[in-house]
Amino acid sequence: MRNHEVTENKPLLNPDGSLREPGWSRSLVQIYNRNDIKKRKTRIKEWDYYSVISNKHNIAVCFTVSDLGYLELESVSFLDFNVAKEHTEGSMGAFPMGKLNMPPTSEVGDVKMKNKKLAIEFLVRGNKRILRCDFPEFDGGKGIKANITLTNDPQDTMVIATPWAEDKKAFYYNQKINCMPASGKVEYDGKIYELCPETDFGGLDWGRGVWTYDNVWYWGSGSGNVDGHRFGFNIGYGFGDTKAASENIIFYDGKAHKIDDVTFNISENYTDPWTFTSSDGRFEMDFVPIIDRNDFTSVCGLIETDQHQVFGRMTGKAVLDDGTVIEIKDFLCFAEKVHNKY
Repeated sequence: MRNHEVTENKPLLNPDGSLREPGWSRSLVQIYNRNDIKKRKTRIKEWDYYSVISNKHNIAVCFTVSDLGYLELESVSFLDFNVAKEHTEGSMGAFPMGKLNMPPTSEVGDVKMKNKKLAIEFLVRGNKRILRCDFPEFDGGKGIKANITLTNDPQDTMVIATPWAEDKKAFYYNQKINCMPASGKVEYDGKIYELCPETDFGGLDWGRGVWTYDNVWYWGSGSGNVDGHRFGFNIGYGFGDTKAASENIIFYDGKAHKIDDVTFNISENYTDPWTFTSSDGRFEMDFVPIIDRNDFTSVCGLIETDQHQVFGRMTGKAVLDDGTVIEIKDFLCFAEKVHNKY
């Protein structure tokens, strides 16, 4: 059944390590346990990625902590849409294989890392998510510090559980939380940006799974305020076999409105205009890029990531389950194409 919704609490994996029930859900009803995985530790991929977009200041910050089996990878980005510039920098380590103790759920548990270069913390405190970063040498010594609180009141989220046709013990379990009002501050290059929860929003990409070696994915996300209502979306494909369900969804005032396939129409030049179209006509958008946050990392040619995360402004329509048309204009968001070998 296309867009099969999983509603029953159960273990994510069968005893043989295969995915028990492919599909999507509004929360983490399936229970992830790293010990249930039947592949070697180097194949397990776990990450938390937060993005915070400030419409007040026309900037964004992004933070990643990831255990990719072969590789530990942290990343920090600062984007200034006023001047169309960004800087991304981070650190790497070899063979973490579970040493980061990434929590098995997004609902409780903290993510913490610290080395000589930087420190990152993602803390869960009730309905608050606290993001802290201290990176003194970021961007040639300009430095970045952040202490951001995201308010995560009860709301629907987008959870997807997908298998891979070519490996029954490979799977992707992923949650996207959108539309979390942001407060706190970011300090970059001596300037302090105070965040405003009425205009500034954060999102979480929480991923756990076993990936096949070579994959290309497409992903887009946005969170903001449209005519006094919290509006967001999550779109994408390339995350395994999505026959049971896609991860395409619209969020409006905390409620999820599931949509069908969305196609990304991208030029070879990522900063040319894009379009998005959905098979059910419920997500039709034009996208004008501002910044291509591109990054290529290769470790001995065996582990590679080629990313084009493009931030820009989207204009078009989104249709809710009851047929209500939400018109959006110049909505600050991002979409990406990523090719990974890992």
